[in-house]
Amino acid sequence: MEKKYMERLVGKYCKIVTKEPGEERASVVTGILEDVDYKDGFILVDSEQGLGCLRINTIVAIKPGRKRPEEKTKDIKKDEKGFVGIGTLIVFIAMILIAAVAASVLITTSEHLQRRAQSVGLNTIREVSSGLVIDDIVGYTNAEKTRIEYIAFQLRPRAGSQDFDMELITLSLLYDELHVTKFDAAMLQNVNIDNQSVFFTPNETGSSTWLINLTNTTRFATIAIHDYDNSIMNTYGMNDGDRALLILNATALIPGENGLATRKTISGEVRPETGAGGIYEITTPAVYSERVVDLW
Repeated sequence: MEKKYMERLVGKYCKIVTKEPGEERASVVTGILEDVDYKDGFILVDSEQGLGCLRINTIVAIKPGRKRPEEKTKDIKKDEKGFVGIGTLIVFIAMILIAAVAASVLITTSEHLQRRAQSVGLNTIREVSSGLVIDDIVGYTNAEKTRIEYIAFQLRPRAGSQDFDMELITLSLLYDELHVTKFDAAMLQNVNIDNQSVFFTPNETGSSTWLINLTNTTRFATIAIHDYDNSIMNTYGMNDGDRALLILNATALIPGENGLATRKTISGEVRPETGAGGIYEITTPAVYSERVVDLW
């Protein structure tokens, strides 16, 4: 081979075909052509067997090519490819399903927590901003002015309160024992329908039966003092601006003393369905100079 062609292949991976004199078949050597020695007539080849020399006059042909990898990759049959593909697809679909279920659980949980948070927030605002206020407490004595027979509590909603259901209001009295009384629609009336004292409010117009005569150990009487929209009388609802009197029967609640004597202390609470209640603690005066006694 001519010199100019041989040197152009130095440093390249080549396929070298050689044929020794007297041999019928040619042999092939593959490797990197390291050097060409025209003087001695050899080429230096770095093959898989190591570094070696070939005589130039035995070379039939030299073909450059790519170096083969050290380890051959295993051929995969078509059915094996399909099997691996189905397995990968199953794993992929399973991962998607798991992710979808996890996302659904997270979304549902977050929505539930959001609704609960809103509900708790609204209830908290209602509890904090709503409530009842006791404006005044008066007592009504017996004819001898020795015992208070009935106690009237004047109530109004706090500023900004939501509407209250009178049927769910409880009025408690603590004296030796705790008594809890509730609303009764049969003992509800407007104030001064017969132009008389609130303690002589009849249970209906023209009746000779007073509301206080209907009170007992479990029920209090209710008189609407200010009810512009008739919410108390029509729906038993107390809203902003309304005022009402709740009348307790002290004689029935304190039967051992036939009412509330002088220098006695009682306490209790007017509790609505939601919000703050009105708490009271009063001590009766030393002398009842009038039938109507201011206690608050």
